[in-house]
Amino acid sequence: MLKTGKQLRLRRLSLAGDDRHLLIPLDHSVSDGPIVPADKWDDLLRALVDGGADGIIVHKGRARSFAPEILKSCALVVHLSASTACSADVNAKVLVADVEEALTLGADAVSVHVNIGSDTEARQLADLGAVARSCDAWGMPLIAMVYPRGPRIEDPRDPALLSHLANVAADLGADMVKTSVALPVERMAEVVAGSPIPVLAAGGPPDGSDLVEYGRAVMETGCRGLAVGRRIFSSPAPAALVSRLSAVVHGGITGPSHGMHMANYSTIVAGAA
Repeated sequence: MLKTGKQLRLRRLSLAGDDRHLLIPLDHSVSDGPIVPADKWDDLLRALVDGGADGIIVHKGRARSFAPEILKSCALVVHLSASTACSADVNAKVLVADVEEALTLGADAVSVHVNIGSDTEARQLADLGAVARSCDAWGMPLIAMVYPRGPRIEDPRDPALLSHLANVAADLGADMVKTSVALPVERMAEVVAGSPIPVLAAGGPPDGSDLVEYGRAVMETGCRGLAVGRRIFSSPAPAALVSRLSAVVHGGITGPSHGMHMANYSTIVAGAA
């Protein structure tokens, strides 16, 4: 029964039923501060839902603050990890919620952040393993956000390193892994090929370059989805942008040749987050 519960929840993370995902992280309000004025949160959520987001990612308190009917066709992912930009070690993530709390909020999945190469890597790995155990017990999907961050990381875009991270997530019990994109981008295909679980590409080009082009490029490498936050919630037209990205993720946009996508992406962004 619990296995079926996890399968049902995983199905709700893909609106089109194609096992592809466009997730919008909105947990930045803990790490960096408000992303929109308090009275604009419902408007932002409605824009994301209307645009076709498969799911949003928020902390537990935020999940309590909006009307459930807003997420009429959008999955809820509760993020269990936190740190702030004011911390002595911004890479040190700690658990601030648990799977049981997420269940009471009606979550379809939970997410945990781990920074490999950080000074607190060991604690974060232990936390991921403990959450995975609870997720198995409750039939809750687990998204591991695993990044190469910290003083021991020389090249955070190294495909071999990112492949290692994806396997850390899989081996410790995650159902999906969100991680950074390799450079050159075509080598992200190696990360996907080496991962036992679906890979979601994190972020987008921070220099203002074409986010849709970014989405096309990474999806062509075999990634199973995108997890984009800041570039969407800071957009003047988030619904329209989400709609375009959803079409890319779920196969509705065609464009230049495969090689052109890759070349464009590798040229326009060397620091996608």
